[in-house]
Amino acid sequence: MRPLLALLVVVPLLAGCFERGQTVAVDTPQPPPPDDDAVCRANNTQPGSPAYIVCRKERDAARAKAEARADRSQRNLGEYMLNNPVRP
Repeated sequence: MRPLLALLVVVPLLAGCFERGQTVAVDTPQPPPPDDDAVCRANNTQPGSPAYIVCRKERDAARAKAEARADRSQRNLGEYMLNNPVRP
């Protein structure tokens, strides 16, 4: 009787080890960035021209600003959750 009870307890625990399905990736691949070259060329600028260089710099700065904003938002959320724990 005891081995049967032990088996009934252990089998459901081990069933999770044999789960079939999609594995969760730690680092999910990011979507490719928009094609800055195509966007800047759409403004009728030639690569190497001052207008093209300004366009690329502005797009790089906008992307960096958006990434910094997302990082700051995530950090603020983490700090809020640490400082204001929910107690049931």
